[in-house]
Amino acid sequence: MKRAFSALLLIATLSGCATSWVVDSDVKSFSSLGTVAPGATYRFERLPSQQADAARQESLEAMAAAALDKVGLRRDDARAQYSAQIGARVTAGLSPWADPWLFDGPWGYGYGYPGYARRWHGGGWYGGPAFMPPAANPWYEREVSIVLRDIGSNRVVYETRARNDGPYNVSATILPVMFEAALQGFPNPPQGERRVNIELSAAKKK
Repeated sequence: MKRAFSALLLIATLSGCATSWVVDSDVKSFSSLGTVAPGATYRFERLPSQQADAARQESLEAMAAAALDKVGLRRDDARAQYSAQIGARVTAGLSPWADPWLFDGPWGYGYGYPGYARRWHGGGWYGGPAFMPPAANPWYEREVSIVLRDIGSNRVVYETRARNDGPYNVSATILPVMFEAALQGFPNPPQGERRVNIELSAAKKK
């Protein structure tokens, strides 16, 4: 989902005098937990691919642990009641506001279709082959996930995902908030996909 209004709001907020900004996540959760006793314990489980990059996974687990702590779960590797498998993905793509008809080349900028463009050069428009498009502001798509299993039965009892996209390359700030959004309503979250907005201090953007 391309959030034009949210992105413009963030730009206006961060460039003005406001001191806060909002991370908006689309969250979808599934639960069969019912109730969870205060102080219930968990441990992290890693896929083979996650074990291969231990430093990255440890960083993500620290983010997720802070969110799990906020909903009353306590990490205890020796006496865990649940296992927690987490994931995170960040993909950089083309901004939805990039002009697909704008090309750049040795004769200047111009508009046209891929392979041919009308360019402004020396006071007039000229047709010619299109070259490499100009650099565009990137757009970042992010997703985090948490899967909880009951260790005794090895049954999945909670699954949740959160998605966010936007123009800011600040995943170290946004991913922890997305884990928090993913656990909103734990252990009995609302049904269906929902928007979760969490406000942050603008100072945390850096």
